[in-house]
Amino acid sequence: MNSNRVRALVAGSLLCLSQAGMAQTPKQPAYSGIYPHLAMYNNEGECGTGAVVPWAGKLWAVTYGPHLPFGSSDKLYEISPDLKQTVRPESIGGTPANRMIHRESNQLFIGPYAVDSKGNVGTIPYKAMPGRHTGNARHLTDPKGKILYGTMEEGFYEVDVKTLAPTMLYEDGNIEKGSEASKATYQTKGLLPGTHGKGFYSGQGVAVYSNNGEPGAKAEKQFDIESGSLSEWDGKNWKVIRRNQFVEVSGPGGIYGNANPETDPIWATGWDHKSVLVGTRDHGQWSFYRLPKASHAYDGAHGWNTEWPRIRDVGTPQQPDYLMTMHGMFWQFPGQFNSKNSAGIRPRSAYLKVIGDFARWNEQLVFGCDDSAQREFLNKRKAKGGIEGPGQSNSNLWFTPLNLPDRLGPNSAEGSVWLDEAIKAEEISEPFLFTGWAHRSVWIRNDGDQETAFVLEVDKKGNGAWSALKTVKVAGKTSSSIVFAATDAGEWIRVRPDKATRATVHFTYTSDDKRANTANAIFKGLTSSNSKISHGGLLYGLGENRRVLGVAAMDFNANGSSDAGYYELDANMKLVRQQDTKTHAFIKARFAVPKQVVTVDASSVLVIDDKGRRWRLPLGNEAFTELTNQAALRICREVATERDLFNCHGTFYELPAENADGYAKIRPVSSHNLRIHDYASYRGLLVMTGIDAAAMRNSEHIIVSNDKKAAIWAGAIDDLWKLGKPLGHGGPWKDTKVNAGESSDPYLIGFYDKKSLKLSHDAKEAVTFTLEADPVGNGPWMTYKTFTVKPGMELAFDFPAGFDARWIRFRADRACAASAELTYR
Repeated sequence: MNSNRVRALVAGSLLCLSQAGMAQTPKQPAYSGIYPHLAMYNNEGECGTGAVVPWAGKLWAVTYGPHLPFGSSDKLYEISPDLKQTVRPESIGGTPANRMIHRESNQLFIGPYAVDSKGNVGTIPYKAMPGRHTGNARHLTDPKGKILYGTMEEGFYEVDVKTLAPTMLYEDGNIEKGSEASKATYQTKGLLPGTHGKGFYSGQGVAVYSNNGEPGAKAEKQFDIESGSLSEWDGKNWKVIRRNQFVEVSGPGGIYGNANPETDPIWATGWDHKSVLVGTRDHGQWSFYRLPKASHAYDGAHGWNTEWPRIRDVGTPQQPDYLMTMHGMFWQFPGQFNSKNSAGIRPRSAYLKVIGDFARWNEQLVFGCDDSAQREFLNKRKAKGGIEGPGQSNSNLWFTPLNLPDRLGPNSAEGSVWLDEAIKAEEISEPFLFTGWAHRSVWIRNDGDQETAFVLEVDKKGNGAWSALKTVKVAGKTSSSIVFAATDAGEWIRVRPDKATRATVHFTYTSDDKRANTANAIFKGLTSSNSKISHGGLLYGLGENRRVLGVAAMDFNANGSSDAGYYELDANMKLVRQQDTKTHAFIKARFAVPKQVVTVDASSVLVIDDKGRRWRLPLGNEAFTELTNQAALRICREVATERDLFNCHGTFYELPAENADGYAKIRPVSSHNLRIHDYASYRGLLVMTGIDAAAMRNSEHIIVSNDKKAAIWAGAIDDLWKLGKPLGHGGPWKDTKVNAGESSDPYLIGFYDKKSLKLSHDAKEAVTFTLEADPVGNGPWMTYKTFTVKPGMELAFDFPAGFDARWIRFRADRACAASAELTYR
């Protein structure tokens, strides 16, 4: 489509400007900062929140469908301070995540809309500006009169801020010969490498654009292939800066654009399979740094699992406060971060929600989330059985205190500078963040033939002045683990080998988990795992715009389970018995808890994933064994888009999709002693069944039916951190016959607090056990320690506080019946 045709289409289109229409009534129920009446639905395979912006005395939000460059059923929402939600009649949908406040024209550009200071909305039709709008940037030569738009398929436009007339600069990849292209997964014209555009920003004479995916079937299965890119445009030509997966592009000016575009830095965030990347463009060049990952659920070479990570000022004009979301961690980000002053990035706390955007509004933080996708895309696995996604995609806003980013999960994180790769002699790694955690360690594996000295250097102040910290010599074909002292100070650390070799250098960081071992009071009323009596129910968010939660209620007692009728939970959180035999039967048939998706044996829980890999997880209360074997507990379900919540033997885990390496990167969230029958996402809430009838009437989080015979718990998925720290016991062997030199199954050890080990065997001679650790999740394995256990003796070992890895396994040097039992407290 040429630019003249675009202008003609705009001239012939009515740009609708109207005042707000009818609004909903206020004073609705809320649970953990989520207001069910504010839920946003569409008729597409996904309904994420693309942008959330306070403007003109209201809060504005847009939702998006998955691949809809020509419009969709998604809406523009206007929310008043008393939380009245108005669906704007100008809505034309699409897949928008762009937002920018243009000071000179006093307008908010959000999706294909321009909102003036009085709340009037102008719409730019998709016929005039097709594409999945992903970012806005200030114009390079006429910032007062024009604004730049970028799309996910590398379409670029300049828009006149007065007339809203767009001029095409580069044609969107979804356009073919002036007509709508097919809705194929990947649409590209090859302008830049990678696909799935994300960030767009300008300054220093260039516009910077990021994408975070790679087209093709290989990227849908392998998480560690080359993918994505960061590029810049000088108004004439494009230049690829780096070939990695990048997302946010921003600067100190944030949503307004940089106030001093010639000198203010431009920031970019991204990742590869090793760690998180942070880039800064300043003083005429790009510089890159690495951070550890809290979560791997955002990995995946296709780029779909990330949504829109952001850096955003949530402070005040007098005291800016930049909050960064990246790979499941809230980060403190310094407002003038640049290559000459790189100090100040700090981890805050981990989270489970999938966050598309956020803002400060009325002295709260408001997070726009991607909660419940009908399609579930590539996130399929045996542990879920044949369960479907919700009947209709929906998401919601999450209102929290300003300090919530410091109050959720532990900030444990890990990442590599090199991962099983060839390294030149004296080659210097990229800087890796070195401060912000109580316990820090590094794992080094030297796969070369010769001893190699790895020189560790630190930048103490973030000013580029590097000094030697220590040298670690690692013999060929061996590994080493080093725990750093609290006095080993520095903002950044980097590594340099004295010889060419092949190596892995992986940093692991943890802080003391100060959570209690018991559940917070908000979980009062959920049934204990030791109880035989409980109100259960299978859960399903209904489709066809019914917008209610269907509940196939069940009662459990000592004799088993019985049908307790069909109920529906509406937007006002009223749980009412209904006569709908068709829907009731559908839920019971399609959402039954699958049987035998895990195996509980004497030593641990055995999981065999969809690739045939074996993993072992700790045990909880022994009551969970019978409940699991009876399929009385949901084990696995998607509760936040494109990742699963895994509830196994008394521990909730975050489980990445298989295309993000699945169980290899599982993360325990919290342990509990509750017989939770089912759980799901509904209107942005985490809802659960398994309610104690005797205690259910005394909890603000439990909704009891009108006939008092069914009940549901409601809250936020991030409430799960309040269940208590992860605990457990077990191991890969319990009186298990093992052969000499044979490795055990991997057993999870990452993210647990106080860890102890007991080793024993039945041999008549001493047995030497080798403990190997995998700090990464998918290898390489590294020797941590050997233990020699005399006949008839039991060896006990307490892991030091500085020890951290994701998985461990054992080998014995002679055949025997062996036990390797761990306790996590």
